[in-house]
Amino acid sequence: MIEFLQSHWWTIAITLNYILALIAVVTILFKSINPTKTLTYIIVLLVFPFFGLIVYYLFGQEYRKNKIFNKKDILNNELIQSIEDKLEIKPEALTFYEAEAEEDQIRLVQLLQKNDKSPLTQYNDVEIIINGENKFEKLFKDIESAKQHIHVEYYILKDDKIGTRFLELLLKKADQGVQVKLSYDDVGSKISSKMKRRLTQSSIEHHPFMPVLFPKFTGKMNYRDHRKIVIIDGEIGYVGGINVSDTYVNYPENKKYWRDTHLRITGEAVFTLQVQFLTNWNFVSDKKIELNQTYFPKNKTETITPIQIAASGPDTDWANIMEAIFFSIVTAEKYVYIATPYFIPNDQIITAMQVASKSGVDVRILIPDKSDSWIAQHATNSYLEQLFDANVKVYRYKKGFTHAKTMVIDDVFTTIGTCNMDYRSFNINFEINALIYSKEQALKAKQMYLNDLDNSLCMDYDQWKNRGKLERLKEAYCRLWAPLL
Repeated sequence: MIEFLQSHWWTIAITLNYILALIAVVTILFKSINPTKTLTYIIVLLVFPFFGLIVYYLFGQEYRKNKIFNKKDILNNELIQSIEDKLEIKPEALTFYEAEAEEDQIRLVQLLQKNDKSPLTQYNDVEIIINGENKFEKLFKDIESAKQHIHVEYYILKDDKIGTRFLELLLKKADQGVQVKLSYDDVGSKISSKMKRRLTQSSIEHHPFMPVLFPKFTGKMNYRDHRKIVIIDGEIGYVGGINVSDTYVNYPENKKYWRDTHLRITGEAVFTLQVQFLTNWNFVSDKKIELNQTYFPKNKTETITPIQIAASGPDTDWANIMEAIFFSIVTAEKYVYIATPYFIPNDQIITAMQVASKSGVDVRILIPDKSDSWIAQHATNSYLEQLFDANVKVYRYKKGFTHAKTMVIDDVFTTIGTCNMDYRSFNINFEINALIYSKEQALKAKQMYLNDLDNSLCMDYDQWKNRGKLERLKEAYCRLWAPLL
């Protein structure tokens, strides 16, 4: 028997692989998931022995998601129900907006309110912040002024130069009696054991989001918390694309210029950010949170800037941010200006951009000239011809790497947040965006976008279509993996 196993081990192994692969294929076929994603998994399982099973085990199975996030959804609903009466959001916000806005904008507001308990907030001040160095200057100043609580949730939090300054400041405020809660993604973040001990020894509560055994080797593990949120005293909120890492700050010694966008918000929209933080905290801390009236103080902002906070993730019934982006593109009348570091879209977004452009809307997209991922770069390139065919203008940012995740439409609507234009952001990770219905802010975002185009190159379709066959082969290969990236 042993001799038979030794002499036929490869045949046995490959047979066992394909038995398991076929079981996995049948399981996938019975799931109601995107056909493109289904086909990708089937090809990977059948064409790549052993490796395909590993990919499916890490990314394809839903049992972990269903078990964990059904619980999270229950916790979310319980917490939201318990704090709804504490929200100081004016009931007339939508009524006011209906009198001022176009019909399509009102429908977008209603879409999110029905999908994700995302109320339209009316009284807000908002500041668009360009680049990490400017964000951290303002953030540190606000944290220094904190009197009651600081709530922090980041995908990437490292105790490098800027991260250490950030964490030291939190430790200082905790010593002063300010309540600090810190949530960080276990895959994206890297905090030393020494710093974690210091956080534990202080009064700072800190928890990783969905810990993994080997975070260094799971950079694309599913269901990560990709959000970047800070809330200070329930009055000031930060949200956008900038994580806590030296990469995001343009220090003189950095090799690459990093272009990014963030928001500083005061007013009623901060309450919605607070709710999103608390629902996540309820999950990561695994204990019932004690609600405090100071989390939802009386709003002091009198400026009218309508804002909705849209959140999406594996625990939401709908792809809220993707649906908002899709609807706003197909209802645009003049222009759609998109900036994203990763453009690996689903069919809905591609179709929306094509339809808008072919109907006369000026559709532009700004992507990095060189991505920080080889496979993401070629996967992005595989979608460009579909855009060129519909006369969408594609710009490559040449000054450095653009990580901004923004969209501005028709001088009336802007969204800034954490969501990339890719499968992972739309369907897998936890994301959060601010949707701003303001001409003033839209014009600022538009000018910011046009300034970035000054540092970009508009791609020429005639040159692009003459690229070599090897490049096309790379694109085709990487596109095969698009639903998994």
